[in-house]
Amino acid sequence: MSSSTVAGADTPTPSKTQSKRRRSHADLTSRFEAYNRLQGAAVAFGETLPIPEIVAVGGQSDGKSSLLEALLGFRFNVREVEMGTRRPLILQMVHDASALEPRCRFQEEDSEEYGSPVVLSSAIADIIKSRTEALLKKTKTAVSPKPIVMRAEYAHCPNLTIIDTPGFVLKAKKGEPDNTPDEILSMVKSLASPPHRILLFLQQSSVEWCSSLWLDSIREIDPTFRRTVIVVSKFDNRLKEFSDRWEVDRYLSASGYLGDNTHPFFVALPKDRGNVSNDEFRRQISQVDSEVLHHLQEGVKGGFDEEKFKSYIGFGRLRDYLESELQKKYKEAAPATLALLEQRCSELTSELARMDSKIQATSDVSHLRKSAMLHAASISNHVGALIDGAADPSPELWGKTTVEERSRSGIGVWPGVTADVNPPNATLRLYGGAAFERVMHEFRCAAYSIECPSVSREKVANILLAHAGRGGGRGITEAAAEIARAAAKSWLAPLLDTACDRLSFVLGSLFDLALERNCSHDSECGIKGDDMDGYVGFHAALRCAYNRFIGDLAKKCKQLVRHHLDSVTSPYSQVCYFNDFQPCSGPNALSYSKVLELSDTSSASRDVRRDQENIPPEKNAQETTPGKTGETRDVLRESHITIPETPSPDQPGDAAFGVVKKEPGICNDMGPRKRASRMGGNSKNSDNVRLQNGVILFGNGERSGSPYSDICVSAAQHFARIRGVLVERGVTSTLNSGFLTPW
Repeated sequence: MSSSTVAGADTPTPSKTQSKRRRSHADLTSRFEAYNRLQGAAVAFGETLPIPEIVAVGGQSDGKSSLLEALLGFRFNVREVEMGTRRPLILQMVHDASALEPRCRFQEEDSEEYGSPVVLSSAIADIIKSRTEALLKKTKTAVSPKPIVMRAEYAHCPNLTIIDTPGFVLKAKKGEPDNTPDEILSMVKSLASPPHRILLFLQQSSVEWCSSLWLDSIREIDPTFRRTVIVVSKFDNRLKEFSDRWEVDRYLSASGYLGDNTHPFFVALPKDRGNVSNDEFRRQISQVDSEVLHHLQEGVKGGFDEEKFKSYIGFGRLRDYLESELQKKYKEAAPATLALLEQRCSELTSELARMDSKIQATSDVSHLRKSAMLHAASISNHVGALIDGAADPSPELWGKTTVEERSRSGIGVWPGVTADVNPPNATLRLYGGAAFERVMHEFRCAAYSIECPSVSREKVANILLAHAGRGGGRGITEAAAEIARAAAKSWLAPLLDTACDRLSFVLGSLFDLALERNCSHDSECGIKGDDMDGYVGFHAALRCAYNRFIGDLAKKCKQLVRHHLDSVTSPYSQVCYFNDFQPCSGPNALSYSKVLELSDTSSASRDVRRDQENIPPEKNAQETTPGKTGETRDVLRESHITIPETPSPDQPGDAAFGVVKKEPGICNDMGPRKRASRMGGNSKNSDNVRLQNGVILFGNGERSGSPYSDICVSAAQHFARIRGVLVERGVTSTLNSGFLTPW
């Protein structure tokens, strides 16, 4: 074999070289097209894929918009709508030799589909503006991180994808929130932070490196500038300042500020914003590049270091570098991207298989019924455990303080209570049975905070004079009892309803805790508890049934406690005529003077009752109404002394209450009058003394022992008895059994 033959075999022919280049270009194009499709799908479905992308950042008026138009190869007046200043714009530039005119399409909002091609360049700016304004109006914000995706196919643009970001600003525009600059900076950092993205940072040539406003922000994102391409824009404005070679070389090197391995690009673009054709626009770009290079070579004494800096001067150099760098990143990221896509496909396949199995399982009605019953029973058991005192899940995360409980339930105050009601352990985060008991004690504190309201003289006079006109021995005591009964109905009824509502909220909030507890229990035991997962309708129906069950309990409890209230305030009730009632009596009654206070206090030796603003009476208290004086207790003792039911008119009586011994055998057994005499057993001889000659002392000047003051004192005592019997003997056991027994 001749040497020429060997040489011909080793040397590729022109046709082979061209064929190899075409295959290489086809590979690059197909790879770029695949990444563009991935990028559009990721934006539409909110996915996060490590796709190599270029993120353009910089301050407003630093030339980002002009650079993007130059890369596209045509103008569309993008600066007039301040593109990128309010929403990111993803520009997918596709080199298509057959597209002699640019074809631009916008991806539909929240979809991977692209709309119809936009023919007119001026319409592009209008679409960007309208979409930005519509989204900002909907979100009621000044900026939004949701991007606009535009695909541009053109014979004179490179295969390049750039994300244009809002420009940095120092101060918000008029009519915008003051925090707009901070929001823009935060959004840009979020877009530029992923390590698979290339930063394209623009800064005007008139700004010195030491005075750069945004260079430190870029360093926070990419401290070593390893993935940052720095572009000095409007470079032609700086050329006239150079006269010697050393000045040019020192400026181009940017030594001392960017590091030895960072070389910025220096770009100038046409300033003419007139209405020129796309071909003329591209010709002007090439002309500016030539003029800048010619000025550095001929206009500067000694020229410049072309070997070191020539490859970084001009828009054409920047465009070629960005395209080659992005293609290199695409090639490097291809294996990892493919592996990630295969993983996602495998996950979706498994999920589809699981959902298909569930769909097929829906035909087995008996299995579904069994699974639903087991799930409902499990939730019910967990609710019961929480009521019985379980401390899982964590009370610190799921429990509520008294203040939080009031806020979440929407019941912030107890009706008619002006003082702060602070039950023990109010600051602890409780739920379940513990929170139930805390609300019960809070109700007692609220009830004992209400005293019998004051009564006008006119009201007392109407009641007492009516009794006097009918005769009999009811007198002052019965009038006071009637006032106390009316006050109890009016003031205690709202408290009972509020207590039922608060308790129903405590029990209603246990559903979510039971779900969490059920999931944790299944996970710990290794039980596959996903048989009912995905059945949204079933879970909604179960929650609705639970809430309806709690609502029915609350309704029944309200009826029961109202019945108790009606009983103790009935004219046939003997509550007002016995003062031997001791609150908190009974073998199972809780002594609320000894309630455990588990919250942190400043002193361990401090009396628990000092931390309570409202405390029910102790079991061994000798007075029914808290806070009454010793004189009141004496009056209560005197009410036990038997007096004649029909005293003699001339019998002397005390100014306050007459005290005489009852003669044996004297009684009033006159049919209907008998009940009135028995109910008026606490009336005093002074009643008839004050009623002599049909005159009742109701002067404006109140004096000690007047009927008005006697009735007010007696009504307060009767109110306290009614309140104590209602709270301690009726309501407590009714609420506990009414709410908790059904579980």
